[in-house]
Amino acid sequence: MPYWRLSSFYFFYFAVLGLLAPYWGLYLKSLGFDAVDIGILMAIPMATKIIAPNIWGWLGDHYGHRMRIVRIASFASMIIFTMIFVVNGFWMMASAMILFSFFWNAALPQFEVITLAYLGEKVRQYSRVRVWGSIGFIIAVILLGILIDEIGIMVVPISIFLVYLAIWLSSLMVPETQVNEESDGDNSFLQKLKQPAIVVFLIAAMLMQFSHGAYYAFYSIYMESYGYSKTLIGQFWALGVLAEVLVFIYMHHMLQKIGAGMVIVFSLVLASLRWLMIGWFPESLMILLIAQVLHAASFGTFHAAAIHMVHRAFKGRHQGRGQAIYASVSFGIGGSIGSLVAGNLWETAGPQWTFTLSAAVAGIAAIIAFKWHDKQFD
Repeated sequence: MPYWRLSSFYFFYFAVLGLLAPYWGLYLKSLGFDAVDIGILMAIPMATKIIAPNIWGWLGDHYGHRMRIVRIASFASMIIFTMIFVVNGFWMMASAMILFSFFWNAALPQFEVITLAYLGEKVRQYSRVRVWGSIGFIIAVILLGILIDEIGIMVVPISIFLVYLAIWLSSLMVPETQVNEESDGDNSFLQKLKQPAIVVFLIAAMLMQFSHGAYYAFYSIYMESYGYSKTLIGQFWALGVLAEVLVFIYMHHMLQKIGAGMVIVFSLVLASLRWLMIGWFPESLMILLIAQVLHAASFGTFHAAAIHMVHRAFKGRHQGRGQAIYASVSFGIGGSIGSLVAGNLWETAGPQWTFTLSAAVAGIAAIIAFKWHDKQFD
């Protein structure tokens, strides 16, 4: 298994997320966009996940050559991102974000299939490869926070372009591999999607990412309003992902001990607690630090368990579309709606009640997941 080549792709892919999620909202604010505009624009990369992964997943499942898809998508997203440097106004910015995120979102689900194919029967060790994505996020978010304080907000798009270049270069180093194309029995892809356990899992995943909408769109803006520096805000984000790294290292033991279904339930409960802490105690540094440690649950344990469940549920030639459906429903539908709702509530109901809604949604998802999860996918 080409461990370091797989890991380098995750490193740079999630480094981009470490630049976009914490700082893109601040960059948009510096351009004069209001909260509603920011909510819409931050929803766009998530909304393109509804369509893009399924198109590219279908191509990967039917024609193979998944690494070729990853390379094309990585190159196209890098080139199209340069539009950001010349656009002016809401609609031009929205168009640029739609185009580059359409290709950027195509890459990861196909690369997940490649990684799982290399892992073979050692699928529970996925987290040991994926952990390098978290490390990339941490390094990127800390460095960019310092650069913004020292140089200014315009360093954000330049940094993102350079990391997109690194993603494309790293994709060239990963060799193609044969994905298991064995039949998935009598169940077609659509029949598999109709299974109650799969429906419940996708609903829980959608609601979890909905609950992240306010966090991804407005957390940095919220912290800035309370006087925290960009460097410290970057360190808040980094702490969350550092906690995620520590969880990833031991994730395969957790999956063996309590199963993916219960990991998802506990993750949702802790996510609900996290949003309440962020929303109502922004002036308490200690509570903010504890809330960021809980990122290990709201993203880390949840995502690792979800990838494990998708791999168990969708066999053979259905793997690409299985990963794509997970990305589309959770990050796409859930994430985009969550961001849009947060943008509309932020200036009317206020940040506290926006995060309270996030907590309520995660809590409802925990109840649903607990009542209807199926151990066959653990």
